[in-house]
Amino acid sequence: MALFRRVFVRGASRIGWRASYQITMAGVAATRLFATAGAGGIALTAWALRRSGMTRARVTSGMTTFIVLLYGVYMLALVLAGLGLASGMLAGGGSPAITLAPALFGAVAILAALAFALIGHDAGRRGRGSPSRLARWTAAALRAAAMVGAGVRGALAHARRGDPAILGAAGWWVFDIAVLWSCFHAFGTPPPAGVVVLGYFVGMTANTLPVPGGVGSVDGGMIGALIALGVDAGLAIVAVLSYRAFAFWLPTIPGVIAYLGLRRTVRDWQASAA
Repeated sequence: MALFRRVFVRGASRIGWRASYQITMAGVAATRLFATAGAGGIALTAWALRRSGMTRARVTSGMTTFIVLLYGVYMLALVLAGLGLASGMLAGGGSPAITLAPALFGAVAILAALAFALIGHDAGRRGRGSPSRLARWTAAALRAAAMVGAGVRGALAHARRGDPAILGAAGWWVFDIAVLWSCFHAFGTPPPAGVVVLGYFVGMTANTLPVPGGVGSVDGGMIGALIALGVDAGLAIVAVLSYRAFAFWLPTIPGVIAYLGLRRTVRDWQASAA
């Protein structure tokens, strides 16, 4: 919520703390129920922001900034944990396929985001009225890339300022991983921290599959990654399934309640505007 407000709420706004809670918790429920890399939560958040009166360009730029800050932690963790386990600096281990490959993926994602930041805000404007269909499509792609670049620059600006709200991005992942560690602790001896972190993030990549709730795909991906990192299969299965019950399904209940409250809030916004 703190990260959401820092990115989207500036000065006088209809979005108070109550609406911020409703948007973020409803987004959590949408992310849980509709997988595909959190697209459900992104769509719901964008819908609520547009209903609050925010411009489309502002929503696009802000959502990009928010996503870069949140998932930048994800990619950085892949790099640090993967290299740490591969080099022996972190306790644990595994083959290069489960340590270096995720680290390389995270590094490429970070470099790609930084490349978008180099695209100017006026990219693609010249080809907008071109008679060539290819030129118009190219211009549209460049304009979309420019909006993404603006969002990336916004995220970098928050990072350079040392904005304390960025801790919300780290806290989102840290506390979720802590639930997984606690489930390991409940049924046996938890693996080393680096193994838990890398296994968690590698398993979470299965959330990109369009499976409702990520049922089976995320569970199986996380269990497989942990086993590949040397965790006992029985312990990995019971810990991951318990983690999914606590961290995945339990927040859906207040999330659905928040969504119903958000619908009422949006109706109030529309009534006041009329």
